[in-house]
Amino acid sequence: MNPVLRNILAVIAGAVVGSIVNGGLISLGHQVIALPEGADVSNYEALKASMSSFGAEQFIFPFLAHALGTLVGAYIAAKIAVGNKLRAALIVGVLFLIGGISNCFMLPAPVWFMTVDVLLAYIPMAYIGWKLADRK
Repeated sequence: MNPVLRNILAVIAGAVVGSIVNGGLISLGHQVIALPEGADVSNYEALKASMSSFGAEQFIFPFLAHALGTLVGAYIAAKIAVGNKLRAALIVGVLFLIGGISNCFMLPAPVWFMTVDVLLAYIPMAYIGWKLADRK
């Protein structure tokens, strides 16, 4: 297979698998850590309205979802890619970072969460995903 095509497919596969992991962990989080009384996360507008009642514990699984989704996605991309595997992993990390930054503008999350999320959940996890994939 053409290396350029393989690398493009590696990034796409990493982004898709990472997104599935992210979504799965978000869903699991609602089952593991109860939402505050009256909170509704059934749609985006209801989530925005409910976030003001969230405590720190309600942000654990979103952070884990963002971090582990990026980690797994970057790992998959680096495993599939040929040549510069770090580039593939970091592209996945940047794609997830763009999504994370977008959420900072769309959802009223606390500043501490947005800061921790943007600084730790994306590029560092993409790098770790690459390191794990590149082990001999």
